[in-house]
Amino acid sequence: MIKTFSDLFAELKAKNICKKMVAAWAVDEHTIEAASKATDLGFVKVTLVGDADLIAQVCKDNDIDVAKFEIVDVKDELKAVAEAVRMVHDGDGDVLMKGLCSTDKFLRAILNKETGLLPPKGLLSHVGVLENPNYHKLIFMGDMAVIPLPDFRQKVKIAGFITSVAKSFGIAKPKIAFIAASEQMLDSMPACMEAAMLAKMCDRGQIKGCIGDGPLALDVAIDKESVEIKKLESPVAGDADCLLFPNIESANVFWKTNSKLSVGVQQAGMLVGTKVPCVLASRADDVQTKLNSIAEAVMFVK
Repeated sequence: MIKTFSDLFAELKAKNICKKMVAAWAVDEHTIEAASKATDLGFVKVTLVGDADLIAQVCKDNDIDVAKFEIVDVKDELKAVAEAVRMVHDGDGDVLMKGLCSTDKFLRAILNKETGLLPPKGLLSHVGVLENPNYHKLIFMGDMAVIPLPDFRQKVKIAGFITSVAKSFGIAKPKIAFIAASEQMLDSMPACMEAAMLAKMCDRGQIKGCIGDGPLALDVAIDKESVEIKKLESPVAGDADCLLFPNIESANVFWKTNSKLSVGVQQAGMLVGTKVPCVLASRADDVQTKLNSIAEAVMFVK
């Protein structure tokens, strides 16, 4: 089982996996450097769509051989994003990556009904992967970036997305915790009620391929000592692979708390529900986060 991002890179190499990636408005240092490292590691062949002069200058400034990339010269940001998405739509890429463009422009192109990547009546969501040295394995989680307040049906789909990503990492039957403020069944908290319903759907195979439990507060989802103290019996508690949060605020706060207050944390994130996985890292994310995100997406390619 893949328990760290180092394990992930080793698995990609061992299986000789290499996919085509198209990067939209890829004119910034972090995107180009991450794409360069992924190319050197052998798991992608990269097309950079953007201003060729800016790309060449970034490569020169960072001692990167520009010849390792295919360059599609588009001087305008919006047109570059649209062209990158069209290329993937037409089958010229297995993975799409956001460069320096804003998220709203990136999503607008992905959601275009003619050349976009979201199937009819599909759901766009975000799955993150977290490596924290204080936990014994990777954590797969959602949705911290796209759906503000998922309704019950959306939570069912998000659970499926998170489970599928975990399975792509070699986890045969992921354990998914449906997070709420308490592990008690409290009818005053809608998140508790929905978490219990989701857990029962897992029991009955309506959410396939996973073991689910909820409601679970965060402490009992990931900390065995808390489980023992509270005398909670659960097949998931203390050993969760996946966390489904009740809303974007709780997921986003957990995500950023890990990145800013925990030493040694590594992260990755991508959009799912689309024709191909789409790397959606923040423009402020460092090279390692973007490299991890590329690896996550490549591992998830069908």
